[in-house]
Amino acid sequence: MEPRRRRVPAMAPDERRAALIAATIPLLHEHGTEVSTRQIAHAAGVAEGTIFGVFESKSELVVCSVVKALDPQPTLDALAAIDPGLPLRERVVAAAEFVYARMAEGAQLMHAARRLIFTNESTPEAREQMHATRGRLLEAVTAVIAPDAARLRIPPDKAAQVLLLYCGANTYGPWGDETFNGAFLATLLLDGILIPDSGEQAKC
Repeated sequence: MEPRRRRVPAMAPDERRAALIAATIPLLHEHGTEVSTRQIAHAAGVAEGTIFGVFESKSELVVCSVVKALDPQPTLDALAAIDPGLPLRERVVAAAEFVYARMAEGAQLMHAARRLIFTNESTPEAREQMHATRGRLLEAVTAVIAPDAARLRIPPDKAAQVLLLYCGANTYGPWGDETFNGAFLATLLLDGILIPDSGEQAKC
């Protein structure tokens, strides 16, 4: 007589949600928001109906997955790990490279976020999360620059905003450069584009 097969315990709703989101994120990178619930269920190893046991709709699952995929924590951790004792230029280069890498990796999903979250009145919680993400990223870059605040013509948070704007425009804008270079951005941000007149001293 064959031994009786033990029943695998069912996942708690929060665990099931997390598992479905984890299965959905790679599919969003591959198929965009047109990914089907059948594809998601197959990737998660569950029946398609299981999705609707923890999410009201495919749209809700996609929105939650986009928010999770764009979680800035790995980038925030990388920015926090930049040695504040390094020269300002080196810190700015490192911050620019980390920020750009994050934006480039999530570019497709950010386009989806604009359509599904920022312009959608039915997702206020997700929209608040995304706005909070922007604020946390600005604070993290500001903290990288802040030790040299006394040397700058503008406040560190404004310098951080310029860095983020450049990285964002380079990622999403029509004039983006695929050969992004953090050192170039640091030079542009710290030195500007004007060659000082003879005898004029740089102020930063």
